[in-house]
Amino acid sequence: MRIAMWSGPRNLSTAMMYAFGNRSDCTVVDEPFYAAYLALTGLQHPMRAEILESQSQEAAEVCQTLLGPVPGAKPHFYQKHMTQHMIEGVPREWMREVTNVFLIRHPARVIASYAAKRENPTLDDIGFRQQAELFDLCRSWGQKPVVVDSHDIRENPEAKLDQLCAAIGLPSSSRMLTWPRGGHASDGIWAPVWYGAVRRSTGFSGAEGSLPEVPDDLRSVLDAAMPYYEAMKALKI
Repeated sequence: MRIAMWSGPRNLSTAMMYAFGNRSDCTVVDEPFYAAYLALTGLQHPMRAEILESQSQEAAEVCQTLLGPVPGAKPHFYQKHMTQHMIEGVPREWMREVTNVFLIRHPARVIASYAAKRENPTLDDIGFRQQAELFDLCRSWGQKPVVVDSHDIRENPEAKLDQLCAAIGLPSSSRMLTWPRGGHASDGIWAPVWYGAVRRSTGFSGAEGSLPEVPDDLRSVLDAAMPYYEAMKALKI
């Protein structure tokens, strides 16, 4: 099984990659379109030069690897994807051949977390619009993509991961609840910038508290993201 997990940044996505990566039957890949995205947009992200060097910058070539032989010859291939990477010039047809799952998180939490790492995020930076578009595209093909809320995973990891596995036809595994401290061998080269807390962890953090306050200058981003989040939330497992 090839599982494409779609989320925006700061959305429990790395912890989910670690959970699947700790399964003995699963290979994982970390944001394979990141270099292609930077090459196509010219955006100046932290470690831009290193990222461009570490991955293929050709989106079509990346698609071939996602559908090609699974690294390590494992039965399952978990692909951590960022929705904001799927810009014009990045093919989507390959998504017909994988099991697509959409990981959501309240925009206030995403914005607060992202702004702490990179100033002044825009709506396109946090991926909610792109996530909704990709979800609608999958449904237009007749797929029934699964939606899971990171809040629910944090609240009860075992129950929600079991439910997720059942929804996509994957055997559940208690190994998904913990992972070794220090990160995963498949971490992208950008991990030192973005993955500090999760690399120090050995499992999912506890339930989230109250929503953070969003600064006034980012309220418009929150307001623009909320309709996309609410529409996806209504369909979550």
